[in-house]
Amino acid sequence: MKSVMKTLLATVTVALTPLMAVSTAQAEGETYVLVSHAPDSDTWWNTIKNGIALAGKQVGANVEYRNPPTGDIADMARIIEQAAASAPDGIITTLADFDVLKGPIRAAVDQGIDVIIMNTGTPDQAREVGALMYVGQPEYDAGVAAGMRAKSEGVTKFLCVNHAIQQPTVGERCRGYADGLGIDLGNSMMDSGTDPAEIKNKVLAYLSANPDVNGILTLGPVSADPTIAALKENGMAGAVHFGTFDLGEEIVKAIKDGVINWGIDQQPFLQAYMPVVILANWDRYGVLPGNNINSGPGFVTKDGLVKVEKFAGEYR
Repeated sequence: MKSVMKTLLATVTVALTPLMAVSTAQAEGETYVLVSHAPDSDTWWNTIKNGIALAGKQVGANVEYRNPPTGDIADMARIIEQAAASAPDGIITTLADFDVLKGPIRAAVDQGIDVIIMNTGTPDQAREVGALMYVGQPEYDAGVAAGMRAKSEGVTKFLCVNHAIQQPTVGERCRGYADGLGIDLGNSMMDSGTDPAEIKNKVLAYLSANPDVNGILTLGPVSADPTIAALKENGMAGAVHFGTFDLGEEIVKAIKDGVINWGIDQQPFLQAYMPVVILANWDRYGVLPGNNINSGPGFVTKDGLVKVEKFAGEYR
């Protein structure tokens, strides 16, 4: 009897092996394209690149990162169209300007391509363009949280240094910050541009003309790093409340030195990593999280720098 059972099991195993091999082959090798609005000069996005690369390696999918070299949103729209034309299994994209990008994203969805919105945009906007879900940090809500914290720490008048004025969703951080403080935004949001020397000079000029400013908010390393330099130059480093969005090597050093009070970590690694994993599981097994994923905000202070400092610019 045992020999008969062994023979039957061996036969079943042999019969199933080719089917299992075919199933495995069909379940791997998908292609996912991540399109961001970031210019080549913004090193913060290196963490995004690392996140998508690691996820692709772990799930066995082909991943690509594409972006407009100068951060031009119209150029980004064309890149989304080009990505859709290559018929990938999925597109992961930021929604930095809803009015400009909704058309090409909706067209990709109508073409049958699964889309996940990450980093910028809102869950409602993701739903409107037909995306599967949103993975990121609600910008206005994060700004409100930052403003409420700054208010509790004594800020009454502020400067918000916006290096991405052309991207409406980024400005929501400044608006939320003002509302969290309970004061009007007014002219407190500066269009700083992206040139480090220009940002530093603009910050110095603004602080000189508005000596009652006791709080500064920057929106990422592009604006934070030159602002750090400005405060060191005018002697205000450590004397003015300084909060920032995002992390980077200079930001981490400034938190450690007491120049920056806190950084808001939206965990960009997860914003790139999770969509690849989600798309792979959706394509292979038809499973999908029921809710959008908020990757932030989380406040990083001097007390929580051990792992952040170790992985800053790589995974944090």
